[in-house]
Amino acid sequence: MSRAQEIFEELQSLDPQNPGLWPLYARIGAAVLLALVLIGAGYYFLVKPQNEQRVREQATEKRLRGEFETKQRKVANLDAYREQLAEMERSFGAMLRQLPSRTEVANLLNDISQTRVASSLEEELFRPIGEVPKDFYAELPNQIIVLGTYHQMGEFVSGIAALPRIVTIEDVEIRPVAATGGRARNGAPSSSQGPLRMTAVATTYRYLDDEEIAAQEAANRPQRKGRR
Repeated sequence: MSRAQEIFEELQSLDPQNPGLWPLYARIGAAVLLALVLIGAGYYFLVKPQNEQRVREQATEKRLRGEFETKQRKVANLDAYREQLAEMERSFGAMLRQLPSRTEVANLLNDISQTRVASSLEEELFRPIGEVPKDFYAELPNQIIVLGTYHQMGEFVSGIAALPRIVTIEDVEIRPVAATGGRARNGAPSSSQGPLRMTAVATTYRYLDDEEIAAQEAANRPQRKGRR
């Protein structure tokens, strides 16, 4: 019988209830096997969960660090944002001051007429078209027809642009008084000599007071509910 067979038979004959009688190699092998089992169980039940928890904590730390850096940049730029907001409010206020109130519209229309007189233009028509309310302001378009030279009309438009209040000139059409044909290229007459007729829409603006804004919001509220 070989040595291997003898060892195998000895292992089969071992009494698990009395390991003290086992041969030395059997006790050492059993101790090593038990140590490996304990190490494997300890890793699976203790080390592995801790390692997974560490990975999760590292991911959380990375996310929180990114959020912190983002908020830190925002805080660092907060003063600049406040300055920009203040500048926007100042610009908005300056633009709003350029819009006349309801009581100042008549004076603005008079300024337009005075600008026409200063430009030596003859007025053929000045007719308000009708107020168009917007969010916080209202448009007041006025159809105008004036007669004069091309130079006088350019002076009139420049004078309108120089007014302290906002006035826009749109839908401009210039034609010779005696002509029935169309305009020349680029909307300008073919000659600056002779009387010309300019038809345009001069739009002024005014801001709505609190009562008008409230009334406008109340009027729009049923329409919004109906759309839903």
